[in-house]
Amino acid sequence: MNRSIVVLLLLGGVTRPAPAQTLSPETIARIDSVFAPFDRTDRPGCAVAVSQNGNEVFARGYGMSNLEYGLAITPGSIFHVASISKQFAAFAVALLAEDGKLSLDDPVQKYITELPDYGTPITIRQLIHHTSGIRDQWELLEMAGWRYGHDLFTQDDVLEIVKRQRALNFTPGSEYLYSNAGYSLLAMIVERVSGKSLRKFSEERMFGPLGMTSTHVHDDHQMIVANRTSAYEPGPGGGWRISIPTFDTHGATSLFSTASDLLKWEHNFVTGKVGSRALLDEAERSGRLTSGKEIDYGFGISIENYRGTPARGHGGADAGYRGDVVRFPEHGLAVAALCNFGPAVPNRYARAVADVLLEGKLQPKSEAEAAAAGKPVPATARDLDEVKGVYRKAGGDLAWSFTTRDGKLVLENFEAPLDFLGDRRYTAFGLLIEFLGTPGVPATSVKASFGAQLFDSLGRAARFEPTANQLQAYVGDYYSEDLDVVYSVARSDSGLTIKRPKRPPATMKPLYQDAFFMEGSVVRFVVSRGKVIGFQVSGGRVRNVAFAKGDPRRPK
Repeated sequence: MNRSIVVLLLLGGVTRPAPAQTLSPETIARIDSVFAPFDRTDRPGCAVAVSQNGNEVFARGYGMSNLEYGLAITPGSIFHVASISKQFAAFAVALLAEDGKLSLDDPVQKYITELPDYGTPITIRQLIHHTSGIRDQWELLEMAGWRYGHDLFTQDDVLEIVKRQRALNFTPGSEYLYSNAGYSLLAMIVERVSGKSLRKFSEERMFGPLGMTSTHVHDDHQMIVANRTSAYEPGPGGGWRISIPTFDTHGATSLFSTASDLLKWEHNFVTGKVGSRALLDEAERSGRLTSGKEIDYGFGISIENYRGTPARGHGGADAGYRGDVVRFPEHGLAVAALCNFGPAVPNRYARAVADVLLEGKLQPKSEAEAAAAGKPVPATARDLDEVKGVYRKAGGDLAWSFTTRDGKLVLENFEAPLDFLGDRRYTAFGLLIEFLGTPGVPATSVKASFGAQLFDSLGRAARFEPTANQLQAYVGDYYSEDLDVVYSVARSDSGLTIKRPKRPPATMKPLYQDAFFMEGSVVRFVVSRGKVIGFQVSGGRVRNVAFAKGDPRRPK
């Protein structure tokens, strides 16, 4: 197939060029090998770009931008980059703070007056660091009956669902929990304070000055964009099907860009062309909880340590789009990988490129990283029996349920089979999942790591085995004021089913006492004086959304 390649001169300094160098054919071939599975004319793929000291030294496309018209991905292909957008929304509001138009420690309600008073102030800085406690917009909208990938989401829709929430996930500042809603609110603050759309403000203050001519905040889903890629997910019977988000919401997402343009932004952290040095340094500094504990997140930027060297970047995933940009400040290296198919893992691809270009300069992979990249081995029945069961998050409703199927361990929350690596270690989604406890007896807890970072930790809980009478007690209609929806719980041959707006009935699988699993969420029934009076729904980024038994909208 015809592929576009740009291999440019490698310059050794920021202000004064060093003698010209080029990537060797061997190095190029090793980078190509990372993306070789996608280098075909019958499937979607990825674009990758690499810069050294701000100079682009490699850019290439692999696979197809549009399968219907047979268009290949090139370095100029434009992608929806999903949550990579967040650092630009954070930077925009920080520029307004530098202008003296606001303070990052102002209460959010000063600008978003529609939000309730939760008793404890929420600051703009807490929105930036995901420590606000505000529930995530996507999970809330889905719980309310919106269909991701089919319904149009707007800023007004996000504000409407967020302002309905009578409670937060936690006290502001006490925890870190990723919230897309916080970044949609940041975009609204930029617009209300500056009097300009986030799109126009970003073009004037960031994209224009940095020459990011192929980048914009995509706030109109009907807008025609030249060189835009389509996006895909695997079809149920093989092949591919279109998977493009329908968003008019932005701040948390909806930036359109190229791999090369994103590298221009990364180099701004060296040159300081946009933003003061104080702002740039703060953007890359870890946020803090009210306890003083640092988190691994700055201004829309993940604070990482990759194989012994600092790394700064962010990933993104919306519908069939996947992206990752990462910079290694000590080595002057930045890599952007953007893909247009759902199973892509650009975080892994970008770091594999870095492994090639920083060979000999990095520490060996950690045990967790090496294990997650290892080859699966057969699991015995004893291996599986020791780890299957229910594990619950301490102090919360979230739980993971593991069962066995066809000789493999399956995470029931996502119906995901796990690859066995030996020694009670499994892997899925790039996570290393380790079961802890004494070998030979059931595991007592499980932890999941992403690279060298802990992702989650849960302790074993007794699996709930409800009687027929207990199941009958849960049957009925339940209303949520936070979502303005009714869920209906009914008996079925298999136990219980739950009916939600615009969705077919879902089977409810017992987890721990009074709690059931429902398609990625946990439903825990609230029992008072022996009677079921309601339930709470919790997902990965939404906790304890309350439903009361009964439907107040029905005439009595």
